Amino acid sequence: MHDDLHTDAAALLGGTGAASRRKALGLMLGAGYAAAAAPLMAQTAISTSSEGLEAGEVSYPSGDFQVHAYRAAPQGRTGLPVILVISEIFGVHEYIADVCRRLAHAGYLAIAPDLFERQGDPMAYGELAKLMSEVVAKVPDAQVMQDLDATVAWAGKHGGDAARVGITGFCWGGRITWLYAAHAPVKAAVAWYGRLAGQDTALQPKQPLALAAQVKAPVLGLYGGKDESIPESTIEQMKAALAKAGAPANASRFVVYPDAPHAFHADYRASYRKDAAEDGWKRALDWFARHGLK
Repeated sequence: MHDDLHTDAAALLGGTGAASRRKALGLMLGAGYAAAAAPLMAQTAISTSSEGLEAGEVSYPSGDFQVHAYRAAPQGRTGLPVILVISEIFGVHEYIADVCRRLAHAGYLAIAPDLFERQGDPMAYGELAKLMSEVVAKVPDAQVMQDLDATVAWAGKHGGDAARVGITGFCWGGRITWLYAAHAPVKAAVAWYGRLAGQDTALQPKQPLALAAQVKAPVLGLYGGKDESIPESTIEQMKAALAKAGAPANASRFVVYPDAPHAFHADYRASYRKDAAEDGWKRALDWFARHGLK
């Protein structure tokens, strides 16, 4: 996946006391994650209050499977614009839950589905290579698209406006953001350092670059200039492909932060870059607002 993830994988995934992700999701979304990431969290992690929000675990069917998700929304409000929040390879842990709360305070129903649940528990892995091969690589794109469709359907019946849906995702979730923007009629998307090109497989048959002509919403791509895992040449290729695609795909834009590495928004990791993260967040909120979500 991304070579630079190896540098802090041990800090994030190490430790034998990590709770089952499925159980942690229902309890605190973070008992195991917090213990594993504590050295980094103490220095940089942002903590957003749930005051004034309805926040916690929800579940709903996707085919014959029950998907679990973390949801945050302003209390007592309905007809809310919906934003799907797609995690990194580490799953729905406290950082992702905090992103949902940040979006809820901005007036959205934000929901982060556990898209790895059928294949395994990322928090149970102490080695990145095994996590990638035994869980992440086994998640079919088609399954993810189905689960996200089910997430939108649930949100539309529980306080959200299914006609005003956006999506944002980080790393693995950034790639999924591009795919879903080509799959479903979302209003807008924000992809944080999501891979644009790569090897096709049976479970991942097409990459975002190959789907540019099918993108159904303007996408804001936020990338790091020092991200060695995503060549800037692929960003230029994607720009060209989107420009040829016509509206609304050609309304997509990219911002590359020259000094930022991969995962620069992940405030619990050593890769965090405050200036780029804060600027990207402001741009993301503005992007959603300008493209029909507010």
